[in-house]
Amino acid sequence: MKKALPKVIFGTSSLGNLYSAPPFETKLNIVKEIVNANPELAVFDSAGKYGAGLALESLAECLSELKIPKDKVLISNKLAWKRVPLTSDEPTFEPGAWVDLKNDAIQDISYQGIIDCYEQGNELLGDYDAQLVSIHDPDEYLASAKNDEDLKDRKEKLLEAFRALDELKKSGRVQSVGVGAKDISVIDFISDHFQLDWAMFACSITPYTHSDFAIKLLKKLGQQGVDVINSAVFNAGFLIGGTHFDYQLISQETHPEVFEWRDKFFAICQEFDIKPAAACVQFSFLFPEIKAIALNTSKPERVKSNMDLAHAKIPQGFWDKMKSEKLINI
Repeated sequence: MKKALPKVIFGTSSLGNLYSAPPFETKLNIVKEIVNANPELAVFDSAGKYGAGLALESLAECLSELKIPKDKVLISNKLAWKRVPLTSDEPTFEPGAWVDLKNDAIQDISYQGIIDCYEQGNELLGDYDAQLVSIHDPDEYLASAKNDEDLKDRKEKLLEAFRALDELKKSGRVQSVGVGAKDISVIDFISDHFQLDWAMFACSITPYTHSDFAIKLLKKLGQQGVDVINSAVFNAGFLIGGTHFDYQLISQETHPEVFEWRDKFFAICQEFDIKPAAACVQFSFLFPEIKAIALNTSKPERVKSNMDLAHAKIPQGFWDKMKSEKLINI
């Protein structure tokens, strides 16, 4: 990458009205706090799917209002969903997730579809543009295949989509090309066909979840010169006390082993006077291939505390105890 990533990059789903519709003042303050916390370079992770382009639009409006110079901001746009007119009572994609939208979005993973998404995204960004580009949820796209023939067709379209990204980079229109997924086998697949600049892992490298495959893939990407961004570092909130594990509601009855692991984890955190959130974030940086983490917030006052997590100090004794209790296997 031309510019080194800060340790924390910030998601923008709240700017697209995910689960609620914050007033513009709240969105403005979120962006302001992020920029203030990263005066050299603030990185925002967005997507045409977030609020059918509303997140991109809101981000641009906030940056313009704050008069933030273009060279102080890097915007990542995950491409694959295009804004279209809303013709039903609510958007047809992810019903119930997005609030007060005036547009809908449709998926288009193809060479031309990705070019269209990129250009539409930059239109929504106004005076700003996306310099980091990727394909949104390629794992879900492949998992939707109806049969082997459909899967083969989708893989070909996905590779065509990455060819579009590769050409955007070669033409100098973007700075870097990446891929992000929850099912990281897709990252492995793409990295065999294209030289990536970065990869975003979701729900794959946490104190609870770190498979041998994930660790092996980290090393492979490191050898290829790919920077890794780690996201969903709390297993979607569960590791810091939430009720959802990897975005699924779970209970003591259905997943007793996960709750038992968390109880032991909390006990060790208490013993060492460490916040569970800090332990989750710092676990990422035990892997040299991971250069940054991605965090989301819908509250301006949480930006600084999120940044602090990336600089927390964790004693080696904590990791030794985690390993001796068989809670981690590195």
